[in-house]
Amino acid sequence: MSKEVLLNESITYKEVRCIGDGGEQYGIISANEALRIARGKGLDLVLISPTAKPPVCKVMDYGKFCYQAEKKQKEARKKQKQIEIKEIKLSTQIAQNDINYKVKHAREFIQEGKHVKFKVVLRGRESHDPKAGFAVLEKVGAMMSDIANADKEPKTEGRFVMWLFVPQKKPNS
Repeated sequence: MSKEVLLNESITYKEVRCIGDGGEQYGIISANEALRIARGKGLDLVLISPTAKPPVCKVMDYGKFCYQAEKKQKEARKKQKQIEIKEIKLSTQIAQNDINYKVKHAREFIQEGKHVKFKVVLRGRESHDPKAGFAVLEKVGAMMSDIANADKEPKTEGRFVMWLFVPQKKPNS
């Protein structure tokens, strides 16, 4: 577990509200009495809520609790969808047939469900006036509009002009 949890002898409160492993209530008892109950069952006394009045402790198998929590986190990570972004670089001097070729590949990536980022590299003085980069991306945007949605408007970042395309949502049939 990532945060520090007080166990057994580390709990120094005089009295605590104690809850059993099966959910049974022991009521407000001394911390020593709660620890004796936990030891009698072969379990741990775990501080659940230190800010409550009085603090709440639970009798449980702490190792099993940590294992199950870690297992839940792994399961949640498995269910997360990883988004893959493919990057395609262009230049301001690119010919139309080269744009067609790169867009063809981008369309294949979009059909696979991947996101595609077009990056126009600005060289030398082009970085001071990125209009040529935006013009190239407008051509690309027109060719991609039937299969993908533009995430946002094209933007400049350093010596690049970028535009991200995502697959269109399929209507639920």
